[in-house]
Amino acid sequence: MKFINKPILFSAVAAVLLSSCGGSSEILSTPISNIDNTPIKEQELTEYEKQNWGHLDLVKDTIPGMSVNKAYSEIIKDKKGKKIIVAVIDSGIDITHEDLDDNLWTNEDEIPGNGIDDDKNGYVDDIHGWNFLGDAYDEQLEYVRVVALGDKNHPQYARAVETLEKEKAGVAPKKQRYEQIYAALNAADDAFTKHFGKEDYTNEEVKNLETTDETLLQYKGLAEQMNGFGLPSIQKGQETLKDELTKLADSYSKGLNPEYSYRTTGDNPNDFNDMPGYGNANVMPSVKSEAHGTHVAGIILAERDNGKGANGVANNAVLMSIRVVPNGDEYDKDVAKGIRYAVDNGANIINGSFGKSFSIHSDWVRDAIKYASDNNVIFVHAAGNSGEDVDVEPNFPDDNTGGAEVSNTYIRVGALAPKYGSNIVAGFSNYGKKNVDVFAPGAEVYSSTPENEYSTFGGTSMAAPAVAGVAALVWSYYPKLTAAQVKQVILSSGIPVTTNVVVGGNPEDVRSFQDLTKSGKMVNAYNALIMASKMK
Repeated sequence: MKFINKPILFSAVAAVLLSSCGGSSEILSTPISNIDNTPIKEQELTEYEKQNWGHLDLVKDTIPGMSVNKAYSEIIKDKKGKKIIVAVIDSGIDITHEDLDDNLWTNEDEIPGNGIDDDKNGYVDDIHGWNFLGDAYDEQLEYVRVVALGDKNHPQYARAVETLEKEKAGVAPKKQRYEQIYAALNAADDAFTKHFGKEDYTNEEVKNLETTDETLLQYKGLAEQMNGFGLPSIQKGQETLKDELTKLADSYSKGLNPEYSYRTTGDNPNDFNDMPGYGNANVMPSVKSEAHGTHVAGIILAERDNGKGANGVANNAVLMSIRVVPNGDEYDKDVAKGIRYAVDNGANIINGSFGKSFSIHSDWVRDAIKYASDNNVIFVHAAGNSGEDVDVEPNFPDDNTGGAEVSNTYIRVGALAPKYGSNIVAGFSNYGKKNVDVFAPGAEVYSSTPENEYSTFGGTSMAAPAVAGVAALVWSYYPKLTAAQVKQVILSSGIPVTTNVVVGGNPEDVRSFQDLTKSGKMVNAYNALIMASKMK
């Protein structure tokens, strides 16, 4: 069934009074224009719009961005704000990147490279942050580690065993399919090498091949299939399939093996107090493909209007880099330690663009989230990319147990797509009336990647830093607000979405946006700054 986009209707909001967190004063929300009759943007986005859509304005551009550019041009202008420290807890971050290197947090109480914990914070030479993973890159998923515990009384054990067995059962048929394709590619390569009389024949030669040989024609068809899959030649197909088979073998012998451990830091990840200060000060990516953290950081604070790459949301934010996210699931110990490191070393905002459906020590992370809240620090968390309701399906970390929230500064974020209409919610985005606070741009987001490069990624991982950036922007210009008040401003000042939208990318599943999130709104930086100015 083809689903036709319909206009999203927004409430005409003039002056809605909302109680502040302290309950002792009132704030006046931003007047929001009535845009019920705003036309759908039918034409394709321009290159500029694609790379900046999250900063654009819904009324002006008919693109559901956060009105960041409008906020700078009409509100911030030449105003000077306060520096805000944003800790990005993620994979390695390229802190030498041309769009990030001038916006780094530096631990001025630490002398670089002397091998001494000068500031006595428990971490040696932590100049720009800390790496809790050490030299590791690959890691298992959490359900494998739950099984490895062998604790049948653990509340997640039975589900973890079921998940592991299902995944292991899926490896064998996939391996068989890959081996069959790989064998066909090898046979095709041998045949083409013989036919052309050389090993370095080209894809163009294969395309232009005219023959009555049925076998060669079949192999030519295989080459065309490879081209259709984005593989430019038989040789590239061989290389790709060989890599995939290696990954499958590693997955079975390591990733899906409860008796195997990738961890190299020497500590016991199931003992929170074992080996204080484990890891090292190298926060850089271990490989170029470890780009997630660099991309997230750029969304928040890439240098604005410097003629390079992308613009971050916040112009006064500085980056504290904390590496805890491997190529696999993060350890709860690393996450909890990372949050506490950020708080203890002065971070105002923490961005957590990670998550998982199993968590052995969720209480450690929840306690750390509470620690952040108790110390006036905002924690922004990505809602996840399974297209599921996190009110029902487990998703960690979270800030509640038994329905009782432990933090009033935790913000969980769903992802929007650059599509004004019923497809505004990204198909991959998780949602939840109780446990997802707000939505922000997350699909097709352009930002920094390692080695001075830029790329477009999509996920709630991109939506969370958009909100962290707005939080930093608001707090920079209104530093007397508490963390809880900044959260309130972000949720209350967003643009309400009052129509039905497609959920989980399924055109048969259409619901009210108000049922997908606690606030029923999408974040708007322009409105947030105006509302913050009215807070007492």
